[in-house]
Amino acid sequence: MSQKPIASLSLDLDNKWSYMKTHGDAGWESFPTYLDIVVPRTLDILKEHNFTITFFVVGQDAALDYNHDALRSIGDAGHEIGNHSFHHEPWLHLYSKEQIEDELSNAAEHISNATGKTPHGFRGPGFSVSENVLRVLHEMNYKYDCSTFPTYLGPLARAYYFMTTKLSEEEKEQRKKLFGTFSEGLRPNKPYQWTIDNDTLVEIPVTTMPFFKVPIHASYVLYAAKMTTKSLAMFYFNTALTLCRMAGVQPSILLHPLDFMTVEDAPELGFFPAMQAKLDDKIDIMNSIFNSMKKHYEVVSMEKHAEHVSQNLQSLPKIVPQFN
Repeated sequence: MSQKPIASLSLDLDNKWSYMKTHGDAGWESFPTYLDIVVPRTLDILKEHNFTITFFVVGQDAALDYNHDALRSIGDAGHEIGNHSFHHEPWLHLYSKEQIEDELSNAAEHISNATGKTPHGFRGPGFSVSENVLRVLHEMNYKYDCSTFPTYLGPLARAYYFMTTKLSEEEKEQRKKLFGTFSEGLRPNKPYQWTIDNDTLVEIPVTTMPFFKVPIHASYVLYAAKMTTKSLAMFYFNTALTLCRMAGVQPSILLHPLDFMTVEDAPELGFFPAMQAKLDDKIDIMNSIFNSMKKHYEVVSMEKHAEHVSQNLQSLPKIVPQFN
């Protein structure tokens, strides 16, 4: 490994049906997919940059034979496979411990069968996490969790989400804690250890801009480029990386499939920010993001990031899980 500090890169492989389900759209129950489009496109770009990252896979997708070729290709390309739950319901924090056990074990079994790789890391759908989720991860011997998103903007994101959906009042009640509360912004931006049953579990937060705690993952940069210019969007991202270096934060940057897609690939998802942009423009920005990262960091998978921080566990803060 070079002398550069590390930065991790991960992609939450949310499929077309999961966006439709969360949005309240009809037809998601047939589990429409775009994995055959986005997976090879993403793998080609990652190969160009010589990046090995983590893909968080949804168990429901792994359970369907028609997704297996795409999912197997991820593992075959050498990327880490993580667990992103089975049903991809952002209200996972409302599940009982027994439901969580079934959700995670069922997902892990199908993911392993489809990809040939056993997941050792977890990210909750919609950053949904609870004390019971952490306890189950610990009991299942997961190496790390990365479900926390330390930003103050959760309530604003939730309000925007509700404005663009077709949800019933009951469904809105179910999703009332989606994206977290204002207090999420008080959580650490650096890795730490959850204290669970007299033991610990490594937590690697999705990095937000140090000091300001505003999101910096790729979807936000693409949306900023759509609302302003590519130059201003990349200035925003590069400023965030500069602040990370100043604050001693080794960033963990999040990707989504829609970062590599347009409305032409998935017309049903035209409501999503930046889906109206041209594909060439989006890929150009993604390449700029990747070039900025590798200029300053050794880009690694989440598993490698967790192994790195685990070398000095004594220096990692220990935090007792507390969720509103």
